[in-house]
Amino acid sequence: MTRSLKKGPYVDERVLKKIEGKDPMSTPAIKTWSRACVISPEMVGFTFAVHNGRKHIDVLVSEDMIGHRLGEFSPTRTFHRHGGKMQKELDQKKREAEIAAAKAARNA
Repeated sequence: MTRSLKKGPYVDERVLKKIEGKDPMSTPAIKTWSRACVISPEMVGFTFAVHNGRKHIDVLVSEDMIGHRLGEFSPTRTFHRHGGKMQKELDQKKREAEIAAAKAARNA
């Protein structure tokens, strides 16, 4: 469910206070834990260090991000890869191709 139009978008006041009256290009990354904060037009150009539960990830805000939340650009889960027999075969073929390319480059 989205937030009621009557209430308006949730923009954290502390985040707005941190960017108030500052130049986007000369300001270092602004640390924030407010992942639910909606990106407003005043935030364009600023770099935010958004906490993902373990560390802060730098997010450079552009015009396309307006209306989205800061947390959308700071993933909380790490995708390693899918495993299995088929994946092992693909990795082996890739390794063999790299070795063959390296040998061909060395001989040339």
